[in-house]
Amino acid sequence: MADVHTKAQRSYNMSRIRASRTVPELILKNKLKGALYQPKGMFGRPDFVDFKRKRVIFVDGCFWHECPVHFIKPKSNKKFWNLKLMRNKVRDGEVSKAYRLAGWKVLRVWEHNLTESL
Repeated sequence: MADVHTKAQRSYNMSRIRASRTVPELILKNKLKGALYQPKGMFGRPDFVDFKRKRVIFVDGCFWHECPVHFIKPKSNKKFWNLKLMRNKVRDGEVSKAYRLAGWKVLRVWEHNLTESL
């Protein structure tokens, strides 16, 4: 089916979409029984923070962070996706490094580790 929007309009529309709480994040929240704070506006946008123990938790999606188990490379628009996914991985490393240098423990959980039991 042909898209009814121009490429520029579709790109703008997609850029405005922001996930709030994903299923894997909600699963982890229920498992932790509210022990952690879900911040807004923190550097790197961690999914959960434990200020008392100086821990940040990121729930990494299998597609967006190139999970070694489930990631399948997109077959179309390869140049865009390669650049986008590479930037995601670089940013993940920079954010983790910044927290570690500041004395925080960084935990990264793959989405599939939380949803396999469903």
